Amino acid sequence: MKTSTDRILTTHIGSLPRPARLMEASANREKDPESHAAILREEVERTVKRQADIGLDVIDDGEFGKPGFIHYINERLGGFEVGEIGGSPFGQSREYRDFPQVYAALSRSEAPANTGGAAHMVATGPITYTGQQALQRDIDNLKTAAKAVNVTELFMPAVSPSSVEHWQSNRYYKTQEEYLFAIAEALGEEYRAITDAGIVVQIDDPHLSMMYVMRPEMSIEDAVKWAEVRVEAVNHALRDVPRDMVRWHTCYGIDVGPRVHDLELRHILHLILRIKAAAYSFEGANPRHEHEYTLWETNKLPEGSTLIPGVITHSSVLVEHPELVKQRLVRYANLVGKENVIAAADCGFGTFASLNEVGEAVAWPKFDALVKGAAMASKELWAR
Repeated sequence: MKTSTDRILTTHIGSLPRPARLMEASANREKDPESHAAILREEVERTVKRQADIGLDVIDDGEFGKPGFIHYINERLGGFEVGEIGGSPFGQSREYRDFPQVYAALSRSEAPANTGGAAHMVATGPITYTGQQALQRDIDNLKTAAKAVNVTELFMPAVSPSSVEHWQSNRYYKTQEEYLFAIAEALGEEYRAITDAGIVVQIDDPHLSMMYVMRPEMSIEDAVKWAEVRVEAVNHALRDVPRDMVRWHTCYGIDVGPRVHDLELRHILHLILRIKAAAYSFEGANPRHEHEYTLWETNKLPEGSTLIPGVITHSSVLVEHPELVKQRLVRYANLVGKENVIAAADCGFGTFASLNEVGEAVAWPKFDALVKGAAMASKELWAR
């Protein structure tokens, strides 16, 4: 994985707002798979070019081949049967409990089945990885599109074991831990295939941070104990993947809301730093978490590791000023070293294809601010 050797590199967290024609093609893909495949290739080419043109250094395919960052896995794991069509689990969260008016619409929302299916699957047999064809399509589309642009590196997100565990349910394995590690074993195949293709894999692991919010019966101590086992599971999945080809991401979801119950990073940072990754991505731009940069005054970044803090946020339609982006990056650089910082967003834009809470009209100006702020930070930091 490339690092910021002579300037602050820029990236994002994977999901980008889907164009309308791609959404329409995805809805009709079973009826017209050839048209969907062609439109998907064209839109990946377009978004790759747009990322390069705006100045992002480390880019992906926008996750355009997936209906969402998590339930895409419905089509890539064997051993499951269709369960119930599910809406947002926020309906049972601490946030919904205290702010029902804010979260009412989100708690009723469903990612439509015609974009790939939002069903919560049920494990009824041994879990296996069956997504080779779909994954290869996404890899080929990204690598082909990248030939036409000049960027520093490619990455591809993949869901974490803990997120699949929470999304799906188990009727086959004797214990929850056995079920979790079976998921991890299968997902390891996806992770290895991505890095074998020369692409950095990003492990999307929001549930490591979000479980405290989602399950009001949990204490902070319970959430930390729960997270410790999930860190072991993701490391199991990554055991045959080169550490320097892995970046790991956590956040608190696509939540444009009060966020007063977000688990503070200080409670799980020690666990995060055990994950076998070369870079750690987390929320650092929204007002609920910006102050947490001070944790790096007393916590040491593992040797050879990089921080990918959010310096623009998905949780507001306000477009950050480049000067503010610069200030945020300089803070981190002063604490962990300028070479150990890559600029990014807090989370994806369009993590579920149908729920673009911050759409492309706002997302792309935010990326422009990200790139300009990183350039300003680089000028200051490398002039010292």
